[in-house]
Amino acid sequence: MKIMVAIKRVVDYAVKIRVKPDKSGVETQNVKMSMNPFCEIALEEALRIKESGLASEVVAVSMGPPQCVDTIRTGLAMGADRGIHVEYPDALYPLSVAKLLKALVEVEKPGLLILGKQAIDDDCNQTGQMLAGLLRWPQGTFASKVIMDKEKQAATVDREVDGGIETLSLDLPAVITTDLRLNQPRYATLPNIMKAKSKVVKKYTPQDLNVEIKADLEVVQVTEPPKRKVGVVLSSVDELIDKLKNEARVI
Repeated sequence: MKIMVAIKRVVDYAVKIRVKPDKSGVETQNVKMSMNPFCEIALEEALRIKESGLASEVVAVSMGPPQCVDTIRTGLAMGADRGIHVEYPDALYPLSVAKLLKALVEVEKPGLLILGKQAIDDDCNQTGQMLAGLLRWPQGTFASKVIMDKEKQAATVDREVDGGIETLSLDLPAVITTDLRLNQPRYATLPNIMKAKSKVVKKYTPQDLNVEIKADLEVVQVTEPPKRKVGVVLSSVDELIDKLKNEARVI
């Protein structure tokens, strides 16, 4: 079985985000970029499935500008066998990414697709669900545990819901999106970083995949959250209740 993993290049989680002066977006010039943390978890899970003997190949896929190849190389250094880069200079929104992944599925024929549940830059949490809908494949989102069954060609997924843990059984091929508690991603070792330089990264464009990219979303304005107001010391419980009722309007 071949596993395809989607990985995204985002602003590093430890970087302090700055909004552009024209409020058109977040500043990314001269800012450290890295692989989306949820995508790292997705890749780690794919590598563990392969190491258990249940998959033969792990393919890392990223979409965006040429710099995304660096993110793919990180995935290859973690252990992915090869990479695919769909080059596109502008922003890609979830539906466009899902359509591109669907086109790649038709080329690569994977038995399992694993994605992070969301990216930390846009927090959309939509691509995996849209992709499953386009492919008409079963889906297990927010996976906190994945068990593969080679004989039945199925996967059992524990997913976190409001009421606790929900367990799903998915026939393969399927789409799985990963949650934070699924695993702890490994670090890339120096020998594997050196080996990653010689691994294959195949390039496509949306035109190669016969996918028309349409901007179905428009960013009107990006602003920083309002600064927190200075706290007030109150003299009595009655004054606190009055402010909660008449100013905050929470009771």
